[in-house]
Amino acid sequence: MDEHFGDNLVAAIARKRAPVCVGLDPVYERLPGPLRKAFRNDRIGALGEFCRQVLTVVAPIVPAVKIQIAYFEIYQSRGVGLYNEIVAFARELDLLVIGDVKRGDIGPSAEAYAAGHLRATNGPDAVTVSGYFGDDGLIPFIEAGAEGGKGIFVLVRTSNPSAAAVQDFVGTDGQRFYEHMAEQVATIGGGEELIGSSGYSRVGAVVGATYPQEARRLREIMPRQIFLVPGYGAQGATAADCAAAFKGDGTGAIVNASRSVIFAYERHRQADWKQAIEAAGRAFAKDLASVVL
Repeated sequence: MDEHFGDNLVAAIARKRAPVCVGLDPVYERLPGPLRKAFRNDRIGALGEFCRQVLTVVAPIVPAVKIQIAYFEIYQSRGVGLYNEIVAFARELDLLVIGDVKRGDIGPSAEAYAAGHLRATNGPDAVTVSGYFGDDGLIPFIEAGAEGGKGIFVLVRTSNPSAAAVQDFVGTDGQRFYEHMAEQVATIGGGEELIGSSGYSRVGAVVGATYPQEARRLREIMPRQIFLVPGYGAQGATAADCAAAFKGDGTGAIVNASRSVIFAYERHRQADWKQAIEAAGRAFAKDLASVVL
């Protein structure tokens, strides 16, 4: 692939006509019963097999996956090792990988976080980061990803209900905090060296689908950012809600669904679990494409 995450993501979405990614949030207790039984008490083995099977099923459908590191870190060193293996496996399937790590710090600590995720061999193509530290917290990640053209998604307007308690804070100028954060992302992510041939930056933004009105405003503030859009499915957002994050030409965002896809077999207990995941993935991609494309 060319060394520009934004261009690669836009191209991959166009190829599969699916502006979506599947989130991998593997919870051992929710794995299919036969799979857990096959691995007995080997949780790492069961989780690894589940993740590989899910990725194999969704790879023909979606351009990217978002892998949530928290569900691996809970198993400490073995879990982190499995996370790295699953990231590499997803890349072998020609999937773009977003590491949902939500890191943030400054100075040498930020540089270490960034190197660990964005300079790693077979590491993710992009990671999620906190913008609360300002440029000091973002530049190390941008610079770490520069050699391989990797990207970041900065938390701007998250999808959780209590986000408003912080992100809706209004300053003396009448501007909400999430709008201020969006301006910072647009500025730091607007450098010409960061913009690809697609017109989008390697610096994107996390913008929840559960706040479509805010998403429309943020799209105005951040025209060159790709939005990573959580909130579809289990969190209640619809495809119509998600459409607010896209530009009129159907570009500029990728919508994530996690639990509603990877645990789809819980709603169809008589079906083969892999077939249930595949059907849910195809329905998700079709739903978004029908509204956005």
